[in-house]
Amino acid sequence: MNHSVTHKDAAEPQKIDGQNAVIVEKKSEELEDSKFDLGGYENPYQYLKQFLRTTDETAADKVADAVMGSLTGQGQEKLLKSLIEHACCSFDKKISATADMNALRKDLKPGEYPYVNGYNRDLYNKQLRSLQIELLKLQSWIQKKSKKLVIIFEGRDAAGKGGTIQRFTEHLNPRGARIAALPKPTATEEGQWYFQRYVAHLPSAGEMVFFDRSWYNRAVVEPVMGFCTKEQYETFMKEVPSFECNLLSEDIILFKFWLNVTRGEQKRRFRQRRKDPLKQWKLSPVDLASLNKWDDYTKHINQMFFATDTVDAPWIVVESDDKMRARLNAIRFVLSSLPYTDKNEKKIGEVDPRIVFRAAAVTGTLTKKDKDGKK
Repeated sequence: MNHSVTHKDAAEPQKIDGQNAVIVEKKSEELEDSKFDLGGYENPYQYLKQFLRTTDETAADKVADAVMGSLTGQGQEKLLKSLIEHACCSFDKKISATADMNALRKDLKPGEYPYVNGYNRDLYNKQLRSLQIELLKLQSWIQKKSKKLVIIFEGRDAAGKGGTIQRFTEHLNPRGARIAALPKPTATEEGQWYFQRYVAHLPSAGEMVFFDRSWYNRAVVEPVMGFCTKEQYETFMKEVPSFECNLLSEDIILFKFWLNVTRGEQKRRFRQRRKDPLKQWKLSPVDLASLNKWDDYTKHINQMFFATDTVDAPWIVVESDDKMRARLNAIRFVLSSLPYTDKNEKKIGEVDPRIVFRAAAVTGTLTKKDKDGKK
């Protein structure tokens, strides 16, 4: 929805009524040379802001003319100077906040998050809107070209998978985009081919499907928590590359995101979930049990990357200690990778290589060919 205000363009300026004329005269006196305090430059700004808020909106330009017209040349100069100084001060604060959000951690150690500060929220909201507009273009392209898109979101507990998916999907047409978040398998499903229940949720032509966890449960969570046998785990690890190769042969576009979170940030989010009644449902017994299995998780994550990160179906790691930065860059990665119609590269922006990279770079299996041209 477009919230831009257009009333000033549409309405004819009106004359100042008697009451507003008195106010203008009174306030103009306060801004005369003898009463204008340049040291408190925010005062005239606040005055004008409040005055324009209380007067008739369609007459705002006339009110401004009356205010300026009632001042001497020196008074006008001081007023404009004050407003310019205020604008510059606000601009400097925004520049400072942007610079601070990009400050890097010194002496970065392996496993540490690279940025010291969080992303600027105002900038995040602005950029997210632009990216979501691009996502709508992508969806239109997928529908018109009968494409099939699957995006998998995996990661440690509390890494931000659900929130990232929400930012992808919140403005998409639900008739062509859906989320697959499968519950614990039923007794019937446990007796089926492991991939079968996931195949049922794959997209038809023109659809986008976002998997909030996927068949990769068997690669990490299930073996760590003892939910599958060693044989089942080994069979899965052998079969999954072929399974994904079949998906690609059926013209399914596949993205695999691993949202990574540091140990300290995971604990902080768990504590937040336990304290917040609206988030307590997110804290499962498996989450709590995983706290003491960090190293075991790490081992299985690396084994998964080594066995299933391929040139055609790569794992993309997104460091997600900063949720806003992670969401923006995950969306950017998808948009940058697909040749949809009316693509605006400037609005998409650059993917941040400090927090988004091939899993092969972690496992040490990234080849020269990968580096030179593959995702």
